[in-house]
Amino acid sequence: MAEQQSYLDIVRDGLWNNNQSLVALLGMCPLLATTTSATNGLGMGIATTAVLTMSNVVVSLIRHLVRPEIRLPVFVLIIASFVTAVDLSMQAWFFELYKVLGIFIPLIVVNCIIIGRAEAFAVKNSVPRAAVDGLAMGVGMTLVLMVLGGLREFVGQGTLFAQGDLMLGSFGKALMLSLGADFQGAILAILPPGAFIFLGLLIALKNLVDKRVRQREAARTAAAPAAGTAPQAAG
Repeated sequence: MAEQQSYLDIVRDGLWNNNQSLVALLGMCPLLATTTSATNGLGMGIATTAVLTMSNVVVSLIRHLVRPEIRLPVFVLIIASFVTAVDLSMQAWFFELYKVLGIFIPLIVVNCIIIGRAEAFAVKNSVPRAAVDGLAMGVGMTLVLMVLGGLREFVGQGTLFAQGDLMLGSFGKALMLSLGADFQGAILAILPPGAFIFLGLLIALKNLVDKRVRQREAARTAAAPAAGTAPQAAG
């Protein structure tokens, strides 16, 4: 990516245009495995965002000091260090959520989104831009994780943000929505096939929105010259 890219464009890329979970389809393992609820998705997303932002910053800081031949091992070492810090922090402050997410927290080390952004962006850009890119890409992934988890949880169990107190305390309890104990959910939604189905629907929705936006822009562009020549024709 070019250094001239504006911060607004970086944010747009991370949140929507180049959302790594919906466009590049990276990080599928945690995306599909941990999104059985909105709370799980939010927790995994925040952990990944923290690692992604901090590793981007450090990679950008040392980009002129690391030889190309050893660049990838150095990136993995940096990412692993931050993952260890996040892993220990979650054990200390969010232990119940940590037990739910389990092995997927250490596996952030090999998340393709983090390594990909370090190689594609952070190593080529300044520290502020690398930080914004890491934060935007992380938030974009977190939103997908949370929406996907919320959809699966709601359709499968009739709840939303169940066990939100594991992460957000009393505020998480206030967020919880339930359709009642008598709700007969679609068990498929919280099984692995449900993850693929709902992810496919989210990708299709994004593609549909992008197509509509492009059609409107094309129509607006075509209408602009016509509007400009209309007075001349009338004269």
